[in-house]
Amino acid sequence: MANETYIQAVGQFMNELLEGDSDCFLVEVRIKPTNNFKVFLDADSGMSIARCVNFNRALYKKIEEAGWFPEGDFSLEVSSPGLDEPLKLWRQYRKNIGRMVDITFQDGSQLNGKLLDVTEDGCVVEETKGKNKKKEVITHSLLFDNIKQTKIQVVF
Repeated sequence: MANETYIQAVGQFMNELLEGDSDCFLVEVRIKPTNNFKVFLDADSGMSIARCVNFNRALYKKIEEAGWFPEGDFSLEVSSPGLDEPLKLWRQYRKNIGRMVDITFQDGSQLNGKLLDVTEDGCVVEETKGKNKKKEVITHSLLFDNIKQTKIQVVF
């Protein structure tokens, strides 16, 4: 089977496992040449390690039962996307309202600000420029089509 076929099949297995869990959703499936499957899940309420472990076990069993790797020469990692992973789905944007984001546009320009809202085709970000008396707050309505990537900013 080609990698794309494996990715689609694993995605389908994962979506079947997620059917009973309306809080959790599939973000992405990747495969490395060594038959190492990486499955990224997210949840509106956040992904716990225990949840990832349970989904990993159930998905591993489905892959074994499919008989794709009779020698058992595959590995599986189920995790939530880390902070270094850009947001990929509308639902991820929605769950991160109120957080600081770094947005890179298709033209390479960037914007840092607070994610205020998410619409069907874009998002609203509040940018703060300057400090004290020179402080200026600008609200931007952005279309997803113009956004290359959005990452959550870690604020301490």
